[in-house]
Amino acid sequence: MDDQFLLTNKTAVTLYEDYAKGMPIIDYHCHLSPKEIYENKQFANITEAWLYGDHYKWRLMRANGVEESHITGDADDYDKFLAWAKAVPMTIGNPLYNWTHLELQRFFGIYELLNEKSAPAIWEKVNGQLASGRMGARDLIRNSNVKVVCTTDDPADSLEYHQKLLEEGDFDVKVVPGFRPDKGLELNRDSFKSWTAALSESAGIHIDSYDAFLKALEARIDFFHQTGGRVSDHALDQVMFAETTQEEAGAIFKKALNGEKVSVEEEAKYKTYTLTFLGEQYAKRGWVMQYHMHAHRNNNERMFTRLGPDTGYDSMNDEPLAKPLVGLLDVLERKGSLPKTVLYSLNPKDNYTIASVTGSFQGGGVPGKIQFGTAWWFNDQKDGMLDQMKALANLGLFSQFIGMLTDSRSFLSYTRHEYFRRLVCDLIGTWVEQGEVPNDMDLLGGIVKGICFENAAAYFDFGLDEKGGGLLAASNQNSAR
Repeated sequence: MDDQFLLTNKTAVTLYEDYAKGMPIIDYHCHLSPKEIYENKQFANITEAWLYGDHYKWRLMRANGVEESHITGDADDYDKFLAWAKAVPMTIGNPLYNWTHLELQRFFGIYELLNEKSAPAIWEKVNGQLASGRMGARDLIRNSNVKVVCTTDDPADSLEYHQKLLEEGDFDVKVVPGFRPDKGLELNRDSFKSWTAALSESAGIHIDSYDAFLKALEARIDFFHQTGGRVSDHALDQVMFAETTQEEAGAIFKKALNGEKVSVEEEAKYKTYTLTFLGEQYAKRGWVMQYHMHAHRNNNERMFTRLGPDTGYDSMNDEPLAKPLVGLLDVLERKGSLPKTVLYSLNPKDNYTIASVTGSFQGGGVPGKIQFGTAWWFNDQKDGMLDQMKALANLGLFSQFIGMLTDSRSFLSYTRHEYFRRLVCDLIGTWVEQGEVPNDMDLLGGIVKGICFENAAAYFDFGLDEKGGGLLAASNQNSAR
């Protein structure tokens, strides 16, 4: 993992060193805590910064035979770190082997390989740096050259810490909320009724009908917008579509609100109408809509009961995609209300489906209006990233790609952008070396800078200067909208 890591030819090295390396980051989807950002959370040790909440690592530790007490249990933090250190040499071939060492190198200047033997010294070196007071949550973000952090937030959330960051005004990174209304779509879950009550309270609207429910969602969208929100996100583990009327969707909503289970057909109708309504609201405000599709969550019921969601027991789903996805996009297109949209699938079998579907809905004078989102979750590794990028390049415009996001709960995950950027440069450099594209550094360097930062700066209404990442003047922001 030297300076030429993942760069297999001279053109790739030039593209990375001269065009990609210094570009800022727009983290337009992540799961960082706005509270921890506001408070500039200081980490007691590397385990807290590295292993708490990281289900990527937890899965590999379990696969290496580590007891749960040393993963999510009550074992000492040093013993948990040592368990991970013992596992690291066994992760060769998995991206976490590279990510682990990139994080040690970039954040802590440690170039030793992590293993059982080196673990005690690395524990002391890293913890000494964390104790300096100069490696809090904000410092880690700022030192990674991040310009925007877009968190993932429930519509009923108060956005207290986003507002405090706005009021404080002395953090030079924009931290904006991302609207994630999944709990309002999953009307067969036991939590639906209690969540609707929470939405009612936060919106100040008594929800006793579907019409009131939609008004409450719109009120919260407005609140998110006022707090800087410009992005929504939907976890569509199964993509469903069935055209219906507001009256029919309202009757289904009422049924669920009364505690009754609804049929699969009714669920599809309700989700279709609600997603269409939400898409129209996003389009009105110039928001970007994201669909994260085909996760199969909480597979292990025993461990879900014990630990809850997002603990490493998820996998890919393989439901049909093309027909329901086209239906959802087309109903918005017919209304003239299809917002800018980013599509991701957890199953790489969907790569060419998504890449081809995006081409059916481009237009409106917006470059790359419908985006095939970056390789996600189980796919954000070398082969998965390259497969996604090649599918996009073969069927669309790779040059308009908005690039990488972090999708992480860890403040140390920003090195994944470096990993991604090296692969972008190597892919293009390989095309040059094979004589498939011209060795035109102005052209290719511009494409690299676009994918790394500038395309996302233009695509999202975050008020950034597309070239340098600084904030636009207020008048320029208004005209850009």
